[in-house]
Amino acid sequence: MAKALIGYLNSDLRDPRLAADNARLRNRVSELEALVSRLAAENDRLVAAQAADLIAPLEPRQEMQPA
Repeated sequence: MAKALIGYLNSDLRDPRLAADNARLRNRVSELEALVSRLAAENDRLVAAQAADLIAPLEPRQEMQPA
């Protein structure tokens, strides 16, 4: 099937409309990949912040002594 797709894509270069559509789709895929990367990084940051909030109450705190 890969050879069929490669053959199909190679024939797209002969038709300018298909080549333009192919380029547009490639650009859109690149945009979506960048969005996925950004959202994954934001998700990792939020998970780390949530973990820090959950761990913070477990840490021993120094309580003030009466004077």
